[in-house]
Amino acid sequence: MKISTKNFLYLFVLLMLVWFALASSLNYQMLIFGILVSLILSIFFSKVYLELELPPLSIKRIVYFIIYVFVLFKEIAKANVDVAYRVLHPKMPIRPGVVVIKTKLKRDIAKLILANSITLTPGTFTLDILGDNLLVHWINVKTEDSEEATKIISEKFERYLRVAFN
Repeated sequence: MKISTKNFLYLFVLLMLVWFALASSLNYQMLIFGILVSLILSIFFSKVYLELELPPLSIKRIVYFIIYVFVLFKEIAKANVDVAYRVLHPKMPIRPGVVVIKTKLKRDIAKLILANSITLTPGTFTLDILGDNLLVHWINVKTEDSEEATKIISEKFERYLRVAFN
């Protein structure tokens, strides 16, 4: 299988940026090691990327995915506070239930990432993916309307995943 030069370069630059962000020191040994590790991982993951039939990499897709990660962390923090409030509240205000949300994502990997994002957010848990529908257990059902539940639970993630993966 042929490695795409564009995918290879994007992955290499992205991995080097991650290396620089995580490295505690940028002396020449760490820099050389970071380049070697990024090079090896780029070669390996360029092949895997093609096998997974993911959309071609582009700067726009990478930027949207990075924004998505920040949105995910923000939503996880907000949900943690909400669940802590519900646990600590004397009357524990919950209304658990299962809702169906609809997704406009087409690729299975994008649906999988959306489902995992929902599950990572405390108070929600994705039970199943059925075509374009996700069954979600919600600690405090605010609406049983599928469209409204979709807006509340998944739209904040889906707007970025749509660009990154479709």
